[in-house]
Amino acid sequence: MTKVQEGHVRVNGDLVTEPSFPVDPFKDTVQVDGVTVQKKDYAYILLNKPVGYVTTTEDEHAGKTVMELLPAEYQHLNPVGRLDKDTEGLLLLTNDGDVAYALTHPKFDVEKTYFVMINGVLSAEQSQRLENGVMVEGKLTAPAKIRDLKTIGSTSDFEMTIHEGRKRQIRLMLEAVGHKVEYLMRISQGPLELRRLKVGQWRKLTSEEITGIKSLAEGKT
Repeated sequence: MTKVQEGHVRVNGDLVTEPSFPVDPFKDTVQVDGVTVQKKDYAYILLNKPVGYVTTTEDEHAGKTVMELLPAEYQHLNPVGRLDKDTEGLLLLTNDGDVAYALTHPKFDVEKTYFVMINGVLSAEQSQRLENGVMVEGKLTAPAKIRDLKTIGSTSDFEMTIHEGRKRQIRLMLEAVGHKVEYLMRISQGPLELRRLKVGQWRKLTSEEITGIKSLAEGKT
């Protein structure tokens, strides 16, 4: 028998003997033999990663890492997914493994949207190819979405949404249709949006944002 079944556990002062009894770690007080079980303190930081920083916690060969942009009290957090060294934009850092898993594992099908600038004109035919999927390193990409295409002089910019996470995927997809990416910035990931956060700055997630990503991890979205 477990400690729960043996009567060692109380939730909010009430004896619990059913192992499947639901517990909210952020609201409920759990005691085992009279000793309170400490709640794990999760933190969620949204960073606008600058160009030139790598998405890793530490690497003596990496140069500047995103951890250098955070204060000491957040050095225990881990980046969720990766952004290339030459890519700016939204990067979540957290110690919540369930949320990190939900935002990065393919089975959750989380959309990521990027602002893209290229040299030349993205034609309707090229845009359609991207939306249908293109061959990248011998494998067809999943369909993408292209929005707000604008061409000014010799450059085009647009928003591109994907839900895969292959290395340098946006750049390789554009190369597959004959264009080089000149500037790339991730502006959203699932329910999170970069909005007006300046490059190199960070902020804590709002309670609404935390609810959104936790719902995603619980399969409620």
